[in-house]
Amino acid sequence: MNVLESESQPRTQEATIPSEELWQETSRRLKLANLIFDHIENGALVTDKEGNILYFNRPYARFLGIEADQVIGKHVTEVLEGSRMHIVARTGKAELNQIFTTMGRDMVVQRIPIFDDGKVVAAFGQIMFKQVSDVGRLANNLSLLESKLKLYEKELISLRSSRYNFDSIRGESPPIVALKEAARKAALTDLPILLTGESGTGKELFAQAIHQRSSRHKKPSIHINCAAIPKELFESELFGYTEGAFTGAKTAGKPGKLELADGGTLFLDEIGEMPLELQPKLLRVLEDKLFERVGGNQMLKSDFRIIAATNRDLETMVKQKLFREDLFYRLNVVSLEVPPLRDRQGDIIPLARHLLGKIAENYPGSRYQLTPAAEKVLDGYHWPGNIRELINVLERTAFTIEGNSIDACDLPFYLSRPTLTSLKSGQWDLGAVVAEAEREALRKALELTGNNKAKAAKLLGIHRTVLYKKMAKYQIPLGRE
Repeated sequence: MNVLESESQPRTQEATIPSEELWQETSRRLKLANLIFDHIENGALVTDKEGNILYFNRPYARFLGIEADQVIGKHVTEVLEGSRMHIVARTGKAELNQIFTTMGRDMVVQRIPIFDDGKVVAAFGQIMFKQVSDVGRLANNLSLLESKLKLYEKELISLRSSRYNFDSIRGESPPIVALKEAARKAALTDLPILLTGESGTGKELFAQAIHQRSSRHKKPSIHINCAAIPKELFESELFGYTEGAFTGAKTAGKPGKLELADGGTLFLDEIGEMPLELQPKLLRVLEDKLFERVGGNQMLKSDFRIIAATNRDLETMVKQKLFREDLFYRLNVVSLEVPPLRDRQGDIIPLARHLLGKIAENYPGSRYQLTPAAEKVLDGYHWPGNIRELINVLERTAFTIEGNSIDACDLPFYLSRPTLTSLKSGQWDLGAVVAEAEREALRKALELTGNNKAKAAKLLGIHRTVLYKKMAKYQIPLGRE
């Protein structure tokens, strides 16, 4: 062997290696293609341009009661009388959803020409439905689903209407009546609305009532609590994101609240908690209703009505550079302030009765009623937590009492506690404050329980003997049991 021969030998081996790998890859793909073809459930076949069968899958063979390997190479009309596969191959025109009869059964099939460099090289056929009646059943099912969908849409609109409207906002006091009238007028416009007021006053309920009265009531009302979303996720939650926009993003991306609110209302609760760096982007969206998803480069449009709510003083925040002035003025076109419960004289007891009726729905057979003493306690409390606190008190009380009657002693004791403003001047040292508060607590507990020492001790959370000692300490008459 000469040098040239010896040098050429390794190159020959190297040249054969890629060919072996290519052969293995081709074999693997061919095997996979055959497996896929055999898993087309209703039956499929492939013919050449003359109509001779190249492939015939096993489900089709089982359906006809033949062996798939035995029909390879035969003309399609020898196996399927009346087949038009060869005609499709000759004309190059697909035949979709056609009726084909074989073995006395009408089926729905499709025949598709396969092109290579502009020329038909084969034809693909597939059974779509083994019985024509299946198409009718499918159409009936689709029609039924469409009817149900329309029914559910009507029920959803009806549910929203019954749950979120101005009639569901209870109260006849002048402040709430005036606010409801202003909100009704604002609902008929498409102007931005800013709802202000203390926490727990019912700003979200007003937002939903405004949406329900507006021309957008058939479209969704999308709610975002700006205080509940982590700062780093806020932008993607609002604008949505595209595939691979960040680590952990969903494969197909996700629409944001702006997209979901298209045609409806976007309610931004606790708007004062929105990150400062995101506020210019929101302002731009409010101006032209155009935005991009996070990680995207396609402009999206969303037609929505904006309602914002806050329990913070945005004007002060603007002065402190904690909230953008331009965004504030863009949101504050229609300003509605929801009054605190303590300023709604005459509404507390009717509202409490209404809420107790709602609570009773969770306890079949219950029908809670307030005694005059209980109503006096509720009416005299200042309710710093507003309606949310009232709901909390009533739910807790309904859960703990026996029977349906709610008396003053059944309510949380702190509702009856005096404020420090009742203390006389000169008694503001810590010892005097504690003594006065303890004396008043004892007196109030005895009053609420009709001077029953055992009940008073239980209400105060102390032992009965301790109660007697403290009564003696503060010179409170024992009275009668």
